[in-house]
Amino acid sequence: MSDTIVAHATPIGRSGIGVVRLSGPDAVSIAGLLAGRRRHEPEPRTATLAPIVDPETGEAIDEAVITYFKGPASFTGEDVVEIACHGSPVVLRQVIDVCLRQGARMAGPGEFSLRALANGKIDLSEAEAIRDLIDAQTATAARQAVRQMRGEISHRLAPVKDELLDVIVVLESALEFVEDDLPELQAASIAERLDRMAKSLDSLASTFKAGHLIREGLRVALVGRPNVGKSSLFNALLGSDRAIVTEVAGTTRDQLHERFTIDDIPISLIDTAGLRYTTDLVESIGVERSRKAMADADLVMVMLDASEPLTAEDAEIIESVRELRHLILVNKIDKIDRDDGYELPGRFRDLLRLSVTPLAISAKTGEGVEALKMAIIGPFAPGEMDVSGFLLTDARHFDLLERAQQEVRGSIDLIREGTSEEIVLVGLHNSLRYLSDITGETTTEDMLTRIFSTFCIGK
Repeated sequence: MSDTIVAHATPIGRSGIGVVRLSGPDAVSIAGLLAGRRRHEPEPRTATLAPIVDPETGEAIDEAVITYFKGPASFTGEDVVEIACHGSPVVLRQVIDVCLRQGARMAGPGEFSLRALANGKIDLSEAEAIRDLIDAQTATAARQAVRQMRGEISHRLAPVKDELLDVIVVLESALEFVEDDLPELQAASIAERLDRMAKSLDSLASTFKAGHLIREGLRVALVGRPNVGKSSLFNALLGSDRAIVTEVAGTTRDQLHERFTIDDIPISLIDTAGLRYTTDLVESIGVERSRKAMADADLVMVMLDASEPLTAEDAEIIESVRELRHLILVNKIDKIDRDDGYELPGRFRDLLRLSVTPLAISAKTGEGVEALKMAIIGPFAPGEMDVSGFLLTDARHFDLLERAQQEVRGSIDLIREGTSEEIVLVGLHNSLRYLSDITGETTTEDMLTRIFSTFCIGK
């Protein structure tokens, strides 16, 4: 990390302001050349308005605000310069090209954060929180990311790791200096300490279901035969006319993907092509994609038409989702006479031999849509989901916590069975390593590469 890196720190595209970030030993000198100064000694943490020129031609590029953060008191721990230009892609590209010609190189995904990690400015869980904050889809997800970015995972794990180290020291000492086995009372005391640690880890891990749901959300596929009203419901759930709605069957030939939220849970909604046999090549491709979307979804919503008799295609679609988590929707209830003396959803349930009662809705009038929203998240939300406290949101962290807890539990069993300290210590050292992997103290280079490849360039 002895070279200087450069990248956009703002998204590509036109905007009022675009920021180019430099980090490394030559950041100040390169910025000085851009500002037309061979000797550039800016005041740290002071924004300076300066003309930006091509040092090779002297041609003006823009007028920008340059801010210098002297290392180690910077985000990366190195000298950092941020150049805030007008947000023209052409201007920003010129600025970056000049930086590259003066010896900088393009930063890789998350490389600024990686340098901050390497220089001890943040730990790995805090770096991952930066990514999560940028990717947050709801205000709740953003709040959780901010808490993690401020080191809450590290703070929660620190007492457990300290206690674990104390127990390891006791057992290592007994192994080294005591010829006999641990006294029964001391072994019982160590088992109790380890049990408290395991419960503490379990308490944190138990928040993952809610945290993961808030961070990742749900993939929901809307399926059914053509012209049952899928696109109308798609628009009703989004609150906008995103999908084309006509009386012509087969209007939707490809998938439509949009996001919305239900009670702070992000929903990725997929409107699929109508499922039917067709000789139309384009429509048949759409049908095949619909079937793949069903397999990949967390929840499949199958739509039926209340105003028409059930068809063999309806029954076939229902049969195809029986092994998947699904909802059955009976749409267009605004079109039928409901004074016939029977309950419409119940009738469909009996005809299709369903284990659940379908939901009656009208995508056109909005009747039943709010109840449908609650039914979508109901099977996934863990009871009365409390999002006020800290939630574990990352699957990597959850996996490592589970492993650490299992090792501690295994060590407790070994102690109570009177097993040698040497064998007990194997599990405790493994547990400590798993907890350290969360914050990056023992993470391998391959793991860092996989994690930071998910970051955006410029952060």
